[in-house]
Amino acid sequence: MRETWGMDTAQTDAYLRRIGAERPASPTSAALRALHLAHLRSVPFENLSVHDGEEVDLTEEDLVAKVVERRRGGFCYELNGAFAALLAALGYDVELLQARVYQEDRVGIPYDHMALRVRTADGGDWLADIGFGMHSHFPLDFTGRGDQVDPGGTFRIAEAPGGDLDVLRDGRPQYLLETRPRALADFAAGAWYHRTSPHSHFTRSLVCTVLTDTGRVTLSGDKLTVTTGDDKHVTELASDAEVLDAYARHFGIALDRVPRLAAPVRVGGR
Repeated sequence: MRETWGMDTAQTDAYLRRIGAERPASPTSAALRALHLAHLRSVPFENLSVHDGEEVDLTEEDLVAKVVERRRGGFCYELNGAFAALLAALGYDVELLQARVYQEDRVGIPYDHMALRVRTADGGDWLADIGFGMHSHFPLDFTGRGDQVDPGGTFRIAEAPGGDLDVLRDGRPQYLLETRPRALADFAAGAWYHRTSPHSHFTRSLVCTVLTDTGRVTLSGDKLTVTTGDDKHVTELASDAEVLDAYARHFGIALDRVPRLAAPVRVGGR
């Protein structure tokens, strides 16, 4: 089942302002590349809602409101879900795809991750993913099976058993991608798992990270990491005030209290 979208012109313009992008004249591959990079540099990948006890509502209205009106980020379902709404409003043909993330020698749960298949007016067919943390800066050629060199690494999309696709970065499998289109509601169980399970990496850590024009900035708890090219500078923030200032200054997130790790819900005594 494919998702249907309904952002109006005013909402679309507000979203474009949020990511500092111009409205493209047509839904081309070049415009998609620009939008993809602008999103990564403007909207952080973060899991603060998991630890603040906020609901993650997988509706177009709520996802767009969080990113645009509340000027927050999110994790894969939120970021790629909101980005899909924007792309559809701009005339792109967008499909939501489910993936299972590789964890050492196995893959995670179904609907572990959401990615996007985007077809453009000039015949492009792309894998867009602004919700996987450190990943490609630009969309990947969905039908290409060779190496795809990107500022984020060397990527490859490879055939996998059962008609699925492996997405690899620098030779390491990142996720197993299914090609059947899905709807936002299909990802509800995956989102619930990652908000509540003690086995989810999102319940075990705090992260807020955004791509910059010179590298990346990441805040995890009270540890601020600024990467510029090959140089990495780590600062231990000394107070709650410094942590709140870092959220505001580096990510544009205004908080009234410092996020803390929350104890995940334990099911069946586990």
